[in-house]
Amino acid sequence: MKRMVVMSTVLALVLVLLNVAYVSAQGDRPYHFGFKKSKNGQLASIDQEGFKDILQKHEAIFMGDTKRKELYLTFDNGYENGYTVNILDVLKEKGVPAAFFITGHYVKDQPELVKRMTAEGHLIGNHSWSHPDMTQVPDGKMKEELDKVKTAVAELTGQKEMAFVRPPRGIFSDRVLAVSKASGYTNVFWSVAYKDWDTKVQHGSQFAYDQVMAQLHPGAVILLHSVSKDNAEALGRIIDEARKQGYEFKSLDRLETRSY
Repeated sequence: MKRMVVMSTVLALVLVLLNVAYVSAQGDRPYHFGFKKSKNGQLASIDQEGFKDILQKHEAIFMGDTKRKELYLTFDNGYENGYTVNILDVLKEKGVPAAFFITGHYVKDQPELVKRMTAEGHLIGNHSWSHPDMTQVPDGKMKEELDKVKTAVAELTGQKEMAFVRPPRGIFSDRVLAVSKASGYTNVFWSVAYKDWDTKVQHGSQFAYDQVMAQLHPGAVILLHSVSKDNAEALGRIIDEARKQGYEFKSLDRLETRSY
């Protein structure tokens, strides 16, 4: 009888441990952000991706208010390729706010550009210090990656708060979003993007213009990489044409309604 009780206790403990391991594994399951692109003004979609509930759970940003013709322009700045000055010039000329998600390398390598971003009213977002796959990084290291960028930007620009983060490479998990949210960040993904990061495969400004304009929809969060020559040359036309179509460019910190 005593032996049966012990065996039952051991079995129950094993089941508990297995359940904990399963829950942990699910929380650490990596996802590569993807979406169904907008066509003809229809909304982009993540319904088929399997992570929609995770984004909703952690109040991540995918789209803004899809009932309003508002656009949110964001750039990823992992390193400088000579085009950010042109991008900032266009944004200043057009009076358009943007969010720049920067890495530790960018802070160290381009301090004057980072200072210019904040001086001209743009948001600086966190793209991690060393651009790792965050799903492979322990919680403590992940916080360190984010804290180092925030501290460096604050020391450089005086920007004490950093509200937005974009997971490097678009790779994330339930745990990654939970840890960054607990650190005070809102995760920002996107609903307009194209393969613009490969500097060896640029197709000209018309291609960039066509790719972005074909995907525009109300509430869109636009992701562009600042290393792209095509983007820098097409940006002014994109802004002008979007405005002709009735769109307004807004800052991420003014996004109040999240759509999924």
